[in-house]
Amino acid sequence: MSRVKKIPQRMCVGCQEMKPKKELIRIVRTVEDGVQIDSTGKKSGRGAYLCSDINCLQRAVKERRLERALERTVSKDVYDMLIQRLSD
Repeated sequence: MSRVKKIPQRMCVGCQEMKPKKELIRIVRTVEDGVQIDSTGKKSGRGAYLCSDINCLQRAVKERRLERALERTVSKDVYDMLIQRLSD
């Protein structure tokens, strides 16, 4: 009998739903205390995940969920990059 491979799940900070890790965007607080979008999903540092939905981003910004998850203030540049990425 073949084994069923387990799909890693992560919680979106915007809508608080568990979704497959591959479907989410990872934002990482780096070792140098910077905040970046992690397109590979493998950068070291504290990570937070966000859906590919603009409403989730707006909710995360409004309620400061991304900042609480990363334990750092997130610059406007990072939010602008996220908005640009989600609008494509």
